[in-house]
Amino acid sequence: MSAISQANIKYVGSHCGVSIGEDGPSQMGLEDLAMFRAIPGAAVLYPSDPVATERLVAESATYNGIVFLRTSRPKTAVIYNNEETFPIGGSKVLKSSQKDQLTVVGAGVTVHEILKAYQKLKTDGILIRVIDLYSVKPVDEMTLNQSAQSTGNIIITVEDHYPEGGIGEAVQSAVAQHGTVVHKLAVNGIPRSGQPDELLQVFGINSDCIVEKVKEVLSG
Repeated sequence: MSAISQANIKYVGSHCGVSIGEDGPSQMGLEDLAMFRAIPGAAVLYPSDPVATERLVAESATYNGIVFLRTSRPKTAVIYNNEETFPIGGSKVLKSSQKDQLTVVGAGVTVHEILKAYQKLKTDGILIRVIDLYSVKPVDEMTLNQSAQSTGNIIITVEDHYPEGGIGEAVQSAVAQHGTVVHKLAVNGIPRSGQPDELLQVFGINSDCIVEKVKEVLSG
């Protein structure tokens, strides 16, 4: 109804994903990105650290229309310095080199897991490009396509969300016309209560699972 009314409303959804842990599936909101992506004109934002969160709150306040800001429960490291800006419709390339073999895209909690995977893969001589897709809608099509073209037209997406309608499908829509192959890691099935680290492992979106998927894709 707020979309039909063209209302200028900002929504914040916290305690999202299996990373909330013990509260269980009734509290995980694993379909929220899909729900808000489907609303015409809505912006969908997903910060990964305190700096990004503060900046995106400010961006939301100046956006004319509906904004959904997805925030996370776990204590996460600070990635960005205080000078960083986060325009709606942008993204951040966190790791990049001329020798990157594929691109891995995440947002929120999974950005931290991808960065852990990056270090593990680097030890094995495998370099990946890492993108923080903090703006899930509108999505940064230019950066995604440029990165894909530089890394063998292969992207892996990692999200603490169901596969339908989330980050993976947003990325796939952005790069499909250029022939890029997108592999999706997401929460499949109804989750359960548990420790956050255990649930990230069980549902295939932690750093070890990312490392395994990268090696699987490259070996194929």
